[in-house]
Amino acid sequence: MPLAKRIIPCLDVDQGRVVKGIQFVDLVDAGDPVEQAQVYNREGADELVFLDITATHEGRGIIHEIVRRTAEQVFIPLTVGGGIRTMEDMRDMLHAGADKVAINSAAIKTPDLITECGRAFGAQCVVVAIDVKRRRQGGWEVYTHGGRRPTGIDGLQWAIEVETRGAGELLVTSMDRDGTQIGYDIELLQEIDRRVQLPVIASGGAGTVEHFRDALMVGRAHAVLAASMFHFKQVTLSEVKQFLHDSGITVRRI
Repeated sequence: MPLAKRIIPCLDVDQGRVVKGIQFVDLVDAGDPVEQAQVYNREGADELVFLDITATHEGRGIIHEIVRRTAEQVFIPLTVGGGIRTMEDMRDMLHAGADKVAINSAAIKTPDLITECGRAFGAQCVVVAIDVKRRRQGGWEVYTHGGRRPTGIDGLQWAIEVETRGAGELLVTSMDRDGTQIGYDIELLQEIDRRVQLPVIASGGAGTVEHFRDALMVGRAHAVLAASMFHFKQVTLSEVKQFLHDSGITVRRI
């Protein structure tokens, strides 16, 4: 039996509140992170991703207390990211209750961190987040610091390097699609799938249940992440899973 595809709500947090914007800007309040996490836990989310989206840009650590409270209230895997700079930061997050830790800016700055954390905690704990924008000349460029800084690094080549350095999973966000609800960047997902064997979480652009299906079936992602659709009650997790099940995709249902 094939592995079940995962549906993952994302809690983008700024100043202790869940927020959502479009293409990483124009953020609007979407509620309390712990309350939101509890709702998604009850509704059958397969995992949760918790991102402190301004921690790196503001040069501070992630909000430990919210992570701890969230971990106490949910009983599904929790991935935490934002402001993770060192192996000690990752250890702190795992001790606070995270199951996996996502790194982006720190991985670009210190690629050896991927390998070191994988050896220390197990590759399954290390998620490398890759935020990319399309280049006019083709391909995708990696951005860091919450999408604020272009790196000049090719997204596909970076995905290959991340795998060789020992990451356990990729969280791939199309910044062009983020918050637009026009669908995931299927071409991006396909190109990454051709190059790496790692599980890929697709992020950026979910607006309909068909978008989830396309990312999983056509883009060959292992999981799909969404925020706006779930936060603003456009669709429920159970409705998404029922549609995917009816489309022939294996999902975990409660």
